[in-house]
Amino acid sequence: MKITFIIASIGKQEHGRYVRSWIMEPLSMAVLSSLTPASINRVFYDDRIEDIPFDDETDLVAINIETYTAARGYQIASKYRKRNIKVVLGGFHATLMPDEASLHADAVLIGEAEGVWSQLLEDLKKNKLKKTYEREKGSAIEYVIPDRSIFHGKKYPKISLVETGRGCMFGCEFCSVTHFFKKSYHPRPLDIIVKEIKQLHNKIVFFVDDNIGSDRKRARELFNALIPLKIYWISQVSMDICNDEELLKLMKKSGCQGVLIGFESLDSDVLTRMGKGVNRAIKSYDYVVKKLHSYNIEIYATFVMGYGETKKVFQDTLRFGVRNKLLYLAFNHLVPFPGTPIYAKLESERRLLYKKWWLEPGYRFGDVAFHPTNMSSSELTNLCLSYRYKFFNLRSILRRLLNRVHWANHIKIQAYAILNFMANHETTTRRSLLIGGAPNLIKKNHE
Repeated sequence: MKITFIIASIGKQEHGRYVRSWIMEPLSMAVLSSLTPASINRVFYDDRIEDIPFDDETDLVAINIETYTAARGYQIASKYRKRNIKVVLGGFHATLMPDEASLHADAVLIGEAEGVWSQLLEDLKKNKLKKTYEREKGSAIEYVIPDRSIFHGKKYPKISLVETGRGCMFGCEFCSVTHFFKKSYHPRPLDIIVKEIKQLHNKIVFFVDDNIGSDRKRARELFNALIPLKIYWISQVSMDICNDEELLKLMKKSGCQGVLIGFESLDSDVLTRMGKGVNRAIKSYDYVVKKLHSYNIEIYATFVMGYGETKKVFQDTLRFGVRNKLLYLAFNHLVPFPGTPIYAKLESERRLLYKKWWLEPGYRFGDVAFHPTNMSSSELTNLCLSYRYKFFNLRSILRRLLNRVHWANHIKIQAYAILNFMANHETTTRRSLLIGGAPNLIKKNHE
């Protein structure tokens, strides 16, 4: 038996290439490969960086889709199903929209693959695939070490992705993670994590946890276990971490180079509406930055725009980022992902521009898909775009470069240069990308 694993892209340009940016190893595919018996032949294609050989023989195609990549994933599935090859769709979007996904697949894997993938393969052998597969309860990530051999020969950045746990206990209304994991967190055993890291070829690790510090006791145990490994690592964390001096010391000692933090908004009322109460409990955002920078920890700050902001809020946010000499600041517009409270709210208020924006012909990456208050959707789109350019203009880059944290070691120097000097190019190229691909390509894939 042969299985073809595919990670779908947002869309291809008319000449067939994807807009290459920070394309890292897709950890989910390596996990799926590790769950597959060694007797089964496996191949993996990354639609973001290579062409898919659709004419190759295979018994099953497993495609991972997120909301932004759903349209392209359905195109890929269609090509295989026309050849009577079985297709299974999984990932965040397939879980959030299983009825939609089932229209484009022979089976849909809902939620995590552990505990159900083996049953799916058994049913495939018997030619008795069910329409959906889903774990009854809980999580089974504890003893899975991803099979990274499927990445051999592919040109990914020299950063390895590792998860120490899945899920998040917060309830932000715009976040699909909360819905996917049902507001829960499932950790992995430390000995398995350490074993996995020791097998890596890269010394830079991105812990993909949505909040690596959500369980403080476990975080202390994890960071202590990382110290002997002498790795450089980055992750995502909530800003209340800055109140735990002991944990900050352990983060620095264990090799933490930087963290992504959802600052989300400078307006406390907006934070309340978002469900981001953890941010309101902090003394000030300036305090968060100062504390983390005192431990030489870089900050990748994200803000969500679309909660009734005025242009002044954009200006204040820009000043905050430049004044604090942040590594990176993302002006993200609110995205109504299906299955989230914000999607349901906007739908009930009839503020969605399209019921399924991810399948809307002509929808481009970066477009606002709802009616904001205080401005039009196009105005919000353009403000997010223009302020990204402002934060990454040469004057801002040079001013923020004066922060000693950016010069702490060669890893940070390289990260600052790459992230800042490539940001505007990436914003421009991705902004023009049609979801699903160029018109001619979309037409070709639906014929």
